Amino acid sequence: MNTTAMTVEATPSLVRTTHLVYGLHALGLVLGAFGAASVVGSFLFGWPSIIAVIINYVKRGEARGTWLESHFGWQIRTFWFALAWAILVAIVSAPLALVIIGFGTWVVGMFILGLWAIYRIARGWLRLNGHQAMPV
Repeated sequence: MNTTAMTVEATPSLVRTTHLVYGLHALGLVLGAFGAASVVGSFLFGWPSIIAVIINYVKRGEARGTWLESHFGWQIRTFWFALAWAILVAIVSAPLALVIIGFGTWVVGMFILGLWAIYRIARGWLRLNGHQAMPV
């Protein structure tokens, strides 16, 4: 997405909505880090992130053409890529669990995926605070 081609100014309410979505995703990560669920499990299946993705899809049209459009895409891709990678880690780890190594691959895979999700949400939120679009 070429940020110089953005011609529509983002409304303050849409900026607040984008902050809210990052906040919901961050809450999902924090609940996983300090709760009974895993970081990735809470991020993917906890109510904060599910609500955040729904808001993303509902408000995506309003963001079209603004610098916030890249943030909406970033947030949506973060959620769906995390889900895809979690499924892949589970598929790879399940047969390996028969020889014990699968438990280790699952733990390591989910840990790395959790760090990746934290990085994506933090990076996006920091760029939003700086009024910068996300790179494609």
